[in-house]
Amino acid sequence: MISADLADTFRQQSAVTDPGPHAAAFRALPDDVPGLVRAVQGVMVHVFWAGRYGVELSPERQGEVNLRTVRRIVDRALELDPGALGATRPPGRRVVGNCRDHTVLLTAALRAAGVPARARCGFATYFVPGHYEDHWVCERWDAAAGRWVLTDAQLDELQREALGLDFDPLDTPRDRFVVAGEAWRLCRTGAADPDDFGIHDMKGLPFVLGDLVRDVLALTGEEILPWDPRALMVPLEAEVPAADLPLLDRLAELSSACGSADVTAGEAAWRELRSVVAAEPRLHA
Repeated sequence: MISADLADTFRQQSAVTDPGPHAAAFRALPDDVPGLVRAVQGVMVHVFWAGRYGVELSPERQGEVNLRTVRRIVDRALELDPGALGATRPPGRRVVGNCRDHTVLLTAALRAAGVPARARCGFATYFVPGHYEDHWVCERWDAAAGRWVLTDAQLDELQREALGLDFDPLDTPRDRFVVAGEAWRLCRTGAADPDDFGIHDMKGLPFVLGDLVRDVLALTGEEILPWDPRALMVPLEAEVPAADLPLLDRLAELSSACGSADVTAGEAAWRELRSVVAAEPRLHA
C-alpha cells in the first residue's frame, strides 16, 4: 500500500485540476471509475475525432484546446450546455479538447471523489500500428488491487470500436501506454527507434524529451499544456545536449518507476523525483 502521506498528496487538487466554484458539481458526479469516465466523455469531444461524431469545428472552437485549467474547461462546458456536469451532452455541445484535457478532467474528478490520481504523459501504441503516439492518460490508485492503474478517459465506445481495442481502457496495460520515462529509456538503450515516437510530423529523441518533461512536471503537481515550453526542452531539429543526458536519464529512471508494481519502491522514486525536479530551474522556466 502507498503511505497515507502520498495518498493525501494525490487527493489534493493542483492549480490545474482545482474545479474552483464547480467543486459541488464534481462532488455530485458518480463515485465509481466507469461513471466518472463516462461523465468526462460526455462533456468533451477530442479535436482530432470531432468529425467522427459529426461535428465540424470552426477555428474558434478548435481554440478550446488552449483552456489550461479544469475550472476554465467546466466554465466553457456550462456556456455550451448549462445542464448538470454529469449529463452526456450532444457532441456539438461538448468542449473541444485533447487527451490531456480528458486526463486532467478525470484526475480532478477522481481527486474530488477521494481517489489518489495523477496525469501521465507518454506514448500509446493503439492509435497507429507500429507507432508510439504522443498521448496522456490518468494514473489512479486502486486500493483494492494495491496498485497504480492507467485509465484512458478519451476512449469511449466509438473510439474503442474504431481502433479495435483488445483491452479495457479503464486498466490500460503498461505496454500499450508507455510513460515518457520508459520511452526515453527504450530509445537510449537502443531498444526502440526514437523516430517511432511522436505525433504527426513531430518525432525523435527531442520529442521524447519533451514528453519526459511534461510527465515529470505532472507527477510533481504541474499539468502543463502539451505545447508549453520549458528551458530543458530542445527544438525537434536539434541534438539533445550530451551534458544533459545524465539528468534526463535520472528523470526517466525515477518517473518510470513511480507506477511500479513494487509500490514501496515507486513511492521512494517519486519522492526523489520531486527533489530532483524542484532543484532543476530549467523545468520551471
